Order: sequence, then C-alpha cells, then structure tokens
Amino acid sequence: MQITSPVFQEGESIPRKYTCEGVETSFPLNFSGIPSEAKSLALIMDDSDVPKNLRADGMWVHWVVYGIDPKTTEVKEGTPSLGTQGVNTGGKNGYQGPCPPDREHRYFIKLYALDMTPDLKEGATKEELLKAMEGHIIAQAELMGRYALAN
Repeated sequence: MQITSPVFQEGESIPRKYTCEGVETSFPLNFSGIPSEAKSLALIMDDSDVPKNLRADGMWVHWVVYGIDPKTTEVKEGTPSLGTQGVNTGGKNGYQGPCPPDREHRYFIKLYALDMTPDLKEGATKEELLKAMEGHIIAQAELMGRYALAN
C-alpha cells in the first residue's frame, strides 16, 4: 500500500498554501495498493517535533479521519467530506495545516487499511482511533513532509 501527494514528494517541503501561512486547506493525496479485504481506511497526520516546553508529549495532531471508503484512490485538495473527521490538537474536527513554532518540523501522514470500520462518533481523538484500530490493521503506509515558517 502507498500514500503519495502530487504537490510534494517523500521528505520534501509541504507547499506553503497548505500551512498556517497559506489558505490552510488539506493537500491532495493518492492511495494505491489498498488490500481488497480492507473494509475502511483511516488517516492520521501528526508532528512529533513539537518542543517539549510547549507540549510535554512533543506531539501535535493535525488531522484524524476514519471510516474512509476503501475504494478511495484520490483525495482532492481541501476535501472536507473524506470519511469521519476526528479532532486535532487545536480542538477542531478536520485538517489543521503545519505551523511549526521554532524550526523545520516533520509531518507524518499515515494511512491504515482496516478489516473493520471504527465505531467512533465524529470528533474522536487520535488515541481513541488508535485504540479502536488495535488488531485490525491489515496494511499501512506513510508519507513524510517537512515545513518551516518563512522568516
């Protein structure tokens, strides 16, 4: 299984448009190699480079989505209706663009193929989703992008 974006490659910079310095809309994604037995997909985007003095766990969750149709192969830019939206660290359901406070950060976009659809209401946290997915992940893929605020 693979997750890619037409606007940045693995390890490259996420275009400014998709960050707090731009219009902060979600970037387009492509999914391939999804197992035929997948019942749903889940997506988590997070930043583990957050300074510990800002967040003790060093983590900022930018996007949590679950219950995505396993036939999905393309996510258009700014797609709000992709599955069920979970809550980000900013306290809102949906996408929150990169906005690192100190230096360039890495943003991990993780795609999971599941043998079930998580029984979670809208607004679930990353932790709630991970717990619901335990023992149900049949494949996973990751895309990493970087971003630093313009100075």
